[in-house]
Amino acid sequence: MDDRHQISPVSRRFLLAACGLRALPRLLSAQPAAGRGGPPASEVWTIDRLEGIGGYPTKVLGRPRLISTPLGKAVEFNGVEDALFVENHPLAGAELFTWEVVFRPDSGGAQEQRFFHLQERDPETGADTGRRFLFETRLSGGNWCLDAFVHSGSASKTLIDRSRMHPLDRWYHAAMVYDGKEFRSYVNGELQAASEVRFAPQRAGHTSIGVRINKVDYFKGAIRLARMSRRALPPSEFLKLKSP
Repeated sequence: MDDRHQISPVSRRFLLAACGLRALPRLLSAQPAAGRGGPPASEVWTIDRLEGIGGYPTKVLGRPRLISTPLGKAVEFNGVEDALFVENHPLAGAELFTWEVVFRPDSGGAQEQRFFHLQERDPETGADTGRRFLFETRLSGGNWCLDAFVHSGSASKTLIDRSRMHPLDRWYHAAMVYDGKEFRSYVNGELQAASEVRFAPQRAGHTSIGVRINKVDYFKGAIRLARMSRRALPPSEFLKLKSP
C-alpha cells in the first residue's frame, strides 16, 4: 500500500482503543438511552457502503468507490463529482452535540473542500434553510487545517486556525463540540479553536458526504465513519479506532 495512505505516528497513537466495525454494537449499547419516541442519544454511521448509510435512504452522485484501508472499508471521493446524499439530519433537535468524523484528506484537491454537511429544511416548503453544520478543510502546501462551521437559529460561528496545519494523505479524527455555551473543534483530540456562542436546535433535514449540500466544493479523500452524539463529550470519550 502507498505509504502516503498509512496512519501517521500521531494519528496511530490517538486511534488506539478497540472500536472497529465489530465493536460498533457495543459502542452503541454503551450510549445513554433516548427518551421514548425520541431520537437516539448517539448515532454511528459507518461509511463502508454506497447505500443505506446509517440505515437511511442514500443517493449516490458520481462514482465514489469502496476501498480497503488500515481502519477497514471506507468510501473514497475523487474531489470532482463524487458524493453521497442521506435522507436524515442526525443532529436535528439537538441542544448540545458532539460530531466526530474519521477521514483521510488527500493531496491534489481544491484549496477549499466541504467533506460533511448536515442541513436543515423548512418543514413547510421542504427547501433548505441557511442553518447547517459543516466540516471543511483548507489546503496549503501539502497540509490542511480544519474549518468547523455551524449556523443554527440566529447564530453562526466559524472555527478555524490556519496556524494549526496537518499533513495530507493520512487518517485523522475531527470533532466539533457544543456544550450550550462554547463551540469547540478538535483534530486527533487536540483543541483547534473555541468560541462562546448560543446555538438553537435545528429542525429536520438531510446530509451530504463528500460535498456541500448544493454540490459545490467537492472533497478529495476518504471517509470511514461518523458519530453524532446529543451531548458535549470530552476528548477522553471521543471515538478511538484501531485497524480491524
